[in-house]
Amino acid sequence: MSYQYVVYEKSDHIARVTINRPEVMNAVHPPAHMELDEIWNDFQGDPQMWVAILTGAGDRAFCAGADLKYAAEHPSVRRVPATPRGFGGLTNRFDLYKPVIAAVNGYALGGGMEMMLACDIVVAAEHATFGQPEPRVGRMAPFGGVVRLARQVPFRQAMGLILTGERITAQEALRMGLVNQVVPLSGLKPTVDRWAGKILECSPLAVQASKEAALRSQDMPLSMALSTNFEYTVRLWNSNEAREGAEAFVQKRKPRWQNP
Repeated sequence: MSYQYVVYEKSDHIARVTINRPEVMNAVHPPAHMELDEIWNDFQGDPQMWVAILTGAGDRAFCAGADLKYAAEHPSVRRVPATPRGFGGLTNRFDLYKPVIAAVNGYALGGGMEMMLACDIVVAAEHATFGQPEPRVGRMAPFGGVVRLARQVPFRQAMGLILTGERITAQEALRMGLVNQVVPLSGLKPTVDRWAGKILECSPLAVQASKEAALRSQDMPLSMALSTNFEYTVRLWNSNEAREGAEAFVQKRKPRWQNP
């Protein structure tokens, strides 16, 4: 599929989504936002796509957030169109149970960091920088930057970033538990590909059932979470995936997983 501001590639059950505006640090303006929303719709609805990788073009930025320069030059245009799925079509996509990996190749600021926070696994290049600078320009991070950050890292660490707009390095993000792994830039793609490969070794239905249960149970008491029949868990138990996995193990072959 061809887009003007995003590169979207699909092969071997992997969807690669690359924000392609390196001249503005991959900042998202309304046209790019609408393309991303359409792309995530396609990924979510394509049974052949089992995992997605999100990154930015070039080696300077993952995404610097909303394109404020574009907004200033186009005052009659909404900075980011209001869509049910949030910034970049991703941050409010609460029913996406396919795994998404962020390959952070530079600045992840504002909305860029919010998209990263909405991903499941994060691998960062050594020079990557993270931050929610919105308060410094009279704004706040409404697309999950405030809410998700306070849930994903210790509260004091989160508030230190939220209230000051300060930036942190990839190593600081790793110590904070914000990212899974930090690697040299040259190793970013192969490392992310290895993560994706490990996911693809698993049953896609089992992966989606696991993600759904992990996300939807966060605010539940433990007893309720353990007794809830989540949609994808029910699908999994009604499928042949467990039998296929056991037979493949006994027969010493790779499982032949079905599309969810």
